Amino acid sequence: MNWIAIIVAALVPTLIGFVWYHEKVMGTLWMRETGLTKEMIEKDFNIAKTMGISLILSVMLSVFIGPSVIHQFSVQSALMDALADPARKDAAQAIVDQFNGDGIYANDFRTFKHGALHGAMIGIFYIFPVIALNGMYEKKSMKLSFINAAYWTLTLALMGGIICMWK
Repeated sequence: MNWIAIIVAALVPTLIGFVWYHEKVMGTLWMRETGLTKEMIEKDFNIAKTMGISLILSVMLSVFIGPSVIHQFSVQSALMDALADPARKDAAQAIVDQFNGDGIYANDFRTFKHGALHGAMIGIFYIFPVIALNGMYEKKSMKLSFINAAYWTLTLALMGGIICMWK
């Protein structure tokens, strides 16, 4: 894992959030759909606590995105049992080595575009259903689900692109 890429990607949710939820972009609509006002949001708002927790959660998300957008992680994962078995270890390690470091497959599909595709897929097929399901049971509008899911789809696409391309 490239920790610099993970930290840079972890900054993306905050940066995109500042723009996405700005009142001139989606902020006014988001506040109307949530029933919140500026005064309600600003009351007892602790920026240090909020940004600190946001960064921790974003780092967790960045760490998870790596194996989801970089296929080379899957090879080692698929061969874990073989790597632990002395009778198969050498053959399995030879395969893993081809996907790591200077191996012939080490850089396959390691582009921003490829990572962004997988990040967007996570947003659409994992995040959107979770947000929409929660919204239905919380009696929130589908419009709110789309606003939040679109934010996360864009954010995860950018995070996935950064992590995938940064070797």
